[in-house]
This record gives sequence, C-alpha cells and structure tokens, in this order.
Amino acid sequence: MKKEILVLTSQIDIFAQFEAVRQYSVNLCTPLQVEDYVPQPVDFVSPPKWHLAHTTWFFEEFVLAKFSPGYQRFHPDFSYLFNSYYNHAGSRVVRTDRGNITRPGVEEVYEYRRYVNQAMRQLLNLFSIPADVEEVVTLGLHHEQQHQELLITDLKYIFGHNPIFPVYKEGFSLTEVLNNASGFASILAGVYEIGFTGEGFCYDNELGRHKVYLDDFEISKALVTNGEYLDFINDGGYQRFDLWLDEGWQWVNSRRVEAPLYWHKIDGQWRTYTLGGLQKINPDSVLCHINFYEAAAFAEWKGMRLPTEFEWEIAATQLNWGQRWEWTHSAYLPYPKFSKAPGAIGEYNGKFMINQMVLRGGSTATSPDHSRATYRNFFHPHLQWQCTGIRLIR
Repeated sequence: MKKEILVLTSQIDIFAQFEAVRQYSVNLCTPLQVEDYVPQPVDFVSPPKWHLAHTTWFFEEFVLAKFSPGYQRFHPDFSYLFNSYYNHAGSRVVRTDRGNITRPGVEEVYEYRRYVNQAMRQLLNLFSIPADVEEVVTLGLHHEQQHQELLITDLKYIFGHNPIFPVYKEGFSLTEVLNNASGFASILAGVYEIGFTGEGFCYDNELGRHKVYLDDFEISKALVTNGEYLDFINDGGYQRFDLWLDEGWQWVNSRRVEAPLYWHKIDGQWRTYTLGGLQKINPDSVLCHINFYEAAAFAEWKGMRLPTEFEWEIAATQLNWGQRWEWTHSAYLPYPKFSKAPGAIGEYNGKFMINQMVLRGGSTATSPDHSRATYRNFFHPHLQWQCTGIRLIR
C-alpha cells in the first residue's frame, strides 16, 4: 500500500521545528564551562553532555538508521554509551555510570550533533516525507524537549550541590513565580471525558479517551507559596508523624529532611539556591522542588487534599497552570484501551506504569510549546528535583 505523503507546508513546519528544538538544547548549555558537562552526583541526574548526546542518538537510531539509505553511524560505540533504557536498541551503559563517560569529550559530542543534524537536514529536505518518518521525527523533537527540561533541572542539582553555589546565569531563576489568581474554582458532579482528543501531538499514555465520574469539588486557583510552606515547617511539619504517609515518614527520618530541596537556613534566615545563585526565600513566590510525600503531608496539615489527575484535567480550563508540575494523588496507570507501539518506541511510556505518581501542568523549566492539559508527567514519590508544586482541593 502506498504510504501517505505529507503536504509541503507540513514539511516546512517540521524542518523549522527541528532546527529550533535542536538549537534550544545548545542554547541551554551556552553558559557552561567544560567541566560542568560531566558530573553525575546521584543516579537520577544525568550529565549535560549525556543529554546532548542521547537526544542526538535518538534521531540517529530511530530515524536515520531506519529511513536514510546508506547512512553511516558517527561512531560505533555511541549507541552503547548514549542509549537510555531501550532494550530493543541493544545493550547500554548502566545509568549510574553516565558520569564516568569522560570520553568522548564535549567537543566530540557537539561534532556528533552537527553530523546528525546535517544528515537529518538532508532527509527533511527531500521533496516528500512519508508520514511514518514525520511521526518518528515529531516524537524525537518532543523527546528532546523533555530532555531539555531534565538538562536544566539536572544542572541545577549539580550546581546546587556544589559547596560554593555557582551561578549558571545572572538573574536566572526557575522558582521566582507569583500567583496571579486567588480563591477556588467549583466543579459540579458529573461524568466527564478524560484524555487527548483532536489534532496535534500527544504521547501514547494520553490516549484512550474515557469517561469518569467526579463528585463536587473546589480546587484552589493559586498554588501553595513559600510563605505558606514556611508556616507548615514552623508548626513542626517535618516532626509530626501524624501528617505523613508511612513511606513519607520513613523518607523524612532516613534522610533527616527539614525543608524542601535547595532550602538552607543560614544565620537564622532561610535561603534557596537558584541558578542565579543563593537567594533569600521570597514568601510570596510559588513553592518549588517538593516531592509527593511533602505535598501530601502539607495537604493533610491544611485539612485539604491533592486533586486526582482527572479532577485536575477537568478543572484546568479554570486554572492558570504551567508554573509548576503539580502533584496529583493518582498512580501512573494505563488508560482504557492503552496499547504500546511495537519495538523500541513502545518502551517510551508503558513499562514505567508502576510505583509512580502523576503530575499535571508544566513548569518554568518546560520547553516552549511542550505543555497541554492532557499531558501526564510521572515520577517516583520521593523525588524533588523537578519544578514541582502543590495545588489543593477542599
């Protein structure tokens, strides 16, 4: 059967998107020194150099190697070094060892990007692009946008655990955001449809549009602020077992946690590390870098609760969202009729649907044009390093 051929306007659009997305990753690295590209202080953080190479490998492995006849891989070892979790694509370096990849050097990784970019340009400049090629290229662009957010938050973790708190860029902060709404939005009980519909890109975990019943609820139009969370801390929030889920209480005690990630009490005053350096806590700024356990404990302290992901999606039209990834009290599970694509692409989301919680919205670290109300982000409940926040229901 003859493959569908995309119209020229679509070809122009995807070419422009490719150039913009690939350049944005490079722009994020402009302030870095060569030594900043390599460290991996913990297992869930990847070095900036690895992000640059992995997002390049994605296009080489899933686009060029499959759809560009005669394409020669840049280096025979790079698939092993820069594959992340795709078992279908072969063996790979253990995640915790990404910081040990001192070679290839930074310049060779940039040379790799230039090599793959040029091959991609030649492919995208063809007179006609089959629909299946555009589909994988589009996925690759959204994949890179996800890694752009990880790159900047991973970099903040690297810098934030440097004892001199280095400045990534003067005046740059992911956390200085103020609420511009107050009060609560009311949602009436009823049967609602959940999941992606319409035109445009979405991930497979957003598909399987289905109906859910929701009872009446009221959801805050404002996210929890630093000042509100300081009240929780000052009321002994991290010392009161009655506020915490059992796993959360174990996490608090085993890690000796007393405040959100990047908060430091210096000379009796709370300060926070930002990518613009160490700053005084602004009580009016929206809270950032808390995990699910902390969000649930705060909600318990307030006598409220976190929304389910379905409540959040239905309320989204009445909310100013996108400043923080907002924790929901929904486990990351497949929607009805969810199905995985064959091969490596099918490993993208489905195999992670266990022991993780859903976040909705987006954040100040999210790349441009990479947010939508049906987007289902997901992380393990103990992780804090993303730009996460709290919205409550009463």
